[in-house]
Amino acid sequence: MIRPLAMVCLLANPVAAQSTGQSDSIALPAGCTAYVTIQKRGCSVSHLFTCEGDPEGHQRRIDLDEEQVVYAGIIDAETQWIESNHFLSGSTDRLAPGAPDPASFTELTESGQDTFEFSTISDPFGVTVYTGSDALTGVTVTIDGIQLEETFFEVVASDPSGVELWRVEGNEYINRDWRTFLSGIRTVTTPSDVFETDGRPVEFVFPGEAGFLSARPRHDCGVMLSKMDGG
Repeated sequence: MIRPLAMVCLLANPVAAQSTGQSDSIALPAGCTAYVTIQKRGCSVSHLFTCEGDPEGHQRRIDLDEEQVVYAGIIDAETQWIESNHFLSGSTDRLAPGAPDPASFTELTESGQDTFEFSTISDPFGVTVYTGSDALTGVTVTIDGIQLEETFFEVVASDPSGVELWRVEGNEYINRDWRTFLSGIRTVTTPSDVFETDGRPVEFVFPGEAGFLSARPRHDCGVMLSKMDGG
């Protein structure tokens, strides 16, 4: 499962957009260095970076849509969710201590499969329990020159009494060198709805290349408006 988790500093305003002429870029907090910008389907752009003072192996991610930063997070070297900030809902989730089965990127890459069971504590929502698994499918894909390994994942979110809140399954990707998960196509099931999301990477932009740290997503933007207008 993709491991999105939170910015520890500047939570209310984790990045600032600054004008660079024809396009906008983001300015990271002092002491932070980005190593890749990922333009994704679904009108989203992500930036992966590390910050001085974080524990070894920790890395951060921010996601932006057409209007604003929507997510900021931090993961550890095993891709455990440490903390997540979801700015549209105003919620912050933190990893609870003592997970029965912590997520392990090492286990996934060495054995081909990893199960997990852990909990997060949210400011507005309380405790949520996550159970599931990630597995390598054996499929390798190359997107914009970057080789990725496909995974299949499934996760169920429940309240502390065991009542299911939602479930997600689908395919994602991993990059062993970056020790991170990248979005794919997933199916989300809630008590009232079933829907699909597509966050697959399309472009990888590195330091020194045009579009690095861009605040503007490039792919699938305006799709919903076009549909509403009959396009």
